[in-house]
Amino acid sequence: MTCVLLIYKIFKRGFLHDSKRADTTQQLDQIVSLPQNTTHEGRSGIDLLYAQVLEQAVDDMDEDAEETYSHFRTVVGAVLLALNPLSTTGLSDLVKVPSISTTLRSLHSLLIVPESTEDPIRVFHKSFPDFLTNPARCKDGRFFVEPGVHHPEILLSCLNLMGERLRRNICKLDDHTVLSEVKDLPVRQKEYIGDGLEYACRFWAKHLLKVPSNSSCVGEVQKAIEKFFTIHLLYWIEALALIGNLDAGIYAMNDVEQWCASVSAMQTVC
Repeated sequence: MTCVLLIYKIFKRGFLHDSKRADTTQQLDQIVSLPQNTTHEGRSGIDLLYAQVLEQAVDDMDEDAEETYSHFRTVVGAVLLALNPLSTTGLSDLVKVPSISTTLRSLHSLLIVPESTEDPIRVFHKSFPDFLTNPARCKDGRFFVEPGVHHPEILLSCLNLMGERLRRNICKLDDHTVLSEVKDLPVRQKEYIGDGLEYACRFWAKHLLKVPSNSSCVGEVQKAIEKFFTIHLLYWIEALALIGNLDAGIYAMNDVEQWCASVSAMQTVC
């Protein structure tokens, strides 16, 4: 998709109607005044457009500035770095940031947010996460999503959610029940587990692998994992069985072992 076509599509998806205050003519001028040279698409016109859309989106939220940017990075970071697309409901369960719908609505020209809160949120174009996660392109620290910071944040959110919600017989099945014989199992999964908890159970260890071994939060992560395994290990395995994803548990154990080895090696060097 060329830069010009992408700009047109963002324009069509609602940039001109995102703002409650800005004049439409002024917004159109912002678009047509972008540099004509798109040889380096991401580093010329489209980056400036993204910066303008983001600035306008945050202005429209009418919240305390520092809190607004923090919430923005948490919400958008989770959308961009999720290893499987999250629904609005799942995202809300996971990150627990107020006014998620407001943040998402303000970015509807950049994110595909379905009307149903149960359907996955998707990025409109790959250049958007490429822009937000690259400090050489997204030079405004208010919007920059740093993977080394936000993967640990998502990991801890996953562990916290599992700690809050996992319990014995979470789907309230009769004793000695054979899962293949539970006709309403999908309904029970949706009601008692839900999108956010299912995501946490399946992918927390994948986010762990993306936590830098020299990160300042390593100690916090280690304590959270130890607590999780001490209290919730069996409940996690049960939940994986209920969602038909037991193999994720095997891979997760390997991921934890790999991450712990990298941390030990880093500590030895230091």
